[in-house]
Amino acid sequence: MPLAPGTLLNERYRIVSILGQGGMGAVYRATDENLGIPVAVKENLFLTDEYARQFQREASILASLRHPTLPRVGDYFQMGDQGQYLIMDFIDGEDLRQRIERVGTLSEQEVVLIGVSICDALTYMHTRTPTVLHRDIKPGNIKITPGGEVLLVDFGLAKVVQGEQATTTGARAMTPGYSPPEQYGTARTDERTDIYSLGATLYAGLTGVIPEDSLARATGKAELTPIRELMPRVNRKLASAIEKALEVDPDDRYQTAADFKLALAEAANLHELTQKRPMVSPPPPPPDDGDGNDNGNGGDAGGDAAPAVGLPRRKSISRKRRESPILRILAIALMVVLGSGLGLMIAYPDLPKAALANLGGTAGGNSPGAFEPTQTIPVIPTETLHPTGEENLTQAAIGSNDSFTATPTTGTATETVAITPSATPLGGGMGQIAFVSDRTGIMQIWLMNSDGSNQVQLTSENEGACQPNWSADGTKLAYISPCRRKEGTYPGAKIFILDLASDSQPVPLPVPPSPAGDFDPAWAPDGKRIAFTSLRTGRPHIFVYNLETSNLQELSATRYFDRQPSWSPSGMQIAFVRTVVFDQIWIMTDTGTLNEQFTVSGDINNQMPTWSPDGQIIYYSQVSDNNVKTWLTALRYEDRKTFKEFRIPAENVGAYGPKYKPSISSDGYYITFECWPDGNNHDIYRMAVNGSDLVRLTTDPGNDFSPAWRPSGN
Repeated sequence: MPLAPGTLLNERYRIVSILGQGGMGAVYRATDENLGIPVAVKENLFLTDEYARQFQREASILASLRHPTLPRVGDYFQMGDQGQYLIMDFIDGEDLRQRIERVGTLSEQEVVLIGVSICDALTYMHTRTPTVLHRDIKPGNIKITPGGEVLLVDFGLAKVVQGEQATTTGARAMTPGYSPPEQYGTARTDERTDIYSLGATLYAGLTGVIPEDSLARATGKAELTPIRELMPRVNRKLASAIEKALEVDPDDRYQTAADFKLALAEAANLHELTQKRPMVSPPPPPPDDGDGNDNGNGGDAGGDAAPAVGLPRRKSISRKRRESPILRILAIALMVVLGSGLGLMIAYPDLPKAALANLGGTAGGNSPGAFEPTQTIPVIPTETLHPTGEENLTQAAIGSNDSFTATPTTGTATETVAITPSATPLGGGMGQIAFVSDRTGIMQIWLMNSDGSNQVQLTSENEGACQPNWSADGTKLAYISPCRRKEGTYPGAKIFILDLASDSQPVPLPVPPSPAGDFDPAWAPDGKRIAFTSLRTGRPHIFVYNLETSNLQELSATRYFDRQPSWSPSGMQIAFVRTVVFDQIWIMTDTGTLNEQFTVSGDINNQMPTWSPDGQIIYYSQVSDNNVKTWLTALRYEDRKTFKEFRIPAENVGAYGPKYKPSISSDGYYITFECWPDGNNHDIYRMAVNGSDLVRLTTDPGNDFSPAWRPSGN
């Protein structure tokens, strides 16, 4: 759990508030009571040897950097088994994400000055020995102080490059649109990776729109929208400079940050301003609530303190435009109309109510077209580390992944029911948990609060139901039936959708009929697609059904057995289980391309993958010794294809019994799973993601299994 305000760390740092949180820990604002100054405190809760070393390495990297555009590290320490803590400068002001949301789009001069400032920081980092890469540049990680200074913050994903070796610090995932394709695993990252991310950040600042994601562009699913198509009046040289930084192929980008800086300065003819440290307009002063506390933009030392950029991903944005005579005339006319309307309202106070009644509305009602805040964009993981130990299979070895569009076969028709695609917000908090129980004599789906209270039965299928999976808004539940017992595959099963927001009966997923069996449903974050395992081709393969287009696509058309799909929070990747002698976790794109092995655990079966809400970690079950020993394991996306996986709780810590089928709460702090300490009766348990705070949630003599945390939909 996050540290409470007032907590004193290391007898020196008093926690004031939480700035942000993720799967590995949180970032806090605190007060250094020895010096009486504000500081930022970054926390790591995973204290396995590897993660502890990497977090300490991050502290060492930051402590070695001395540049006016970078924050400084003041302290580092570990408090027993509680966690590690990094003390950094507290950077007051607003981040670039907040500025873009506040003003809509930035001026060309401001974009250039921000770009030049970050290029200076990157040149310093990239020319050090050894080279330091940032690898997470985005608007939320660029701070603008009250004095107008620009700083690059958050080195949680930084990397030190020594020759051909790469040392990665504590890892975090990135925001779609800002990471180049090599961070998805297409190649190694280098200085040009930072140049791409800076180009994407400047693109967003200039247009107010996040550029199309690089993975989608690299796989031919999207093209970069030219800047002048969005903003026709932008300087051609500036647009070209930014677009060059956004090239998919690293060889086509600027090769150094100094080259990018020169191109930006030449495009805007601002050589004189860029010779010294550039300054931009300061943010407005924060509002004062009367007690002297800052309730405005605040400040921090890292991007963990700010959510993902809430910019639109399409062209429908509001922009500031140059004032014209026509606009001034319209403004005057509008003032006259408003003045006349005010006079009528004073003379006839009941006029608005009468007008609304005549239009069929109600006074004070909510408009169905009212604006709703944009949702935080889930982040996606990054960076390939070369495997150690076992040799991995190549794409050539696993065969073709060509997809196809399935068409219904002739024969007896199956009832087809339209299912409305679901919304996609990922909520926080602990919420509720769906699970399967045979306590009534047959498998059915149940629902309970996350503390185990209020257990209620949701399904009443004559032949049983199991494998619950939630839509991202938490209103719909996918499950399969028949389900007479717990199995690895379910021949003859169908997928059903239960809408908990209505009193309607469950309806079958309207896929082309197949008597073979469809199971392992997994709802995509966009609410429009459901991935599942099907036996319709003769062996278990992953399929995706689009609820909007009614298109069925086979993603894993290989000779291997593939099952148990799990969507990444971005909806652009799917983790799944592939059987190659043993079960291993693999990853592919949402179109079935770029198959990549994730785990290299040897003669152990890895099953039931599930992503952390920030895309940083994949949790899964490990089964060994002829399915006798079972435990929960996790591996950061950053460490894929390595042996850096870790058990939860740590090995030899707490004899909790076998653990299987993890599900993560929407806030990323808790795991629920099935456990059978007595070797027989299965129940649902809950614990923190670091293995502490174990709680047993069900105690029924029947078997309870397959928990699925319900998103809160906030």
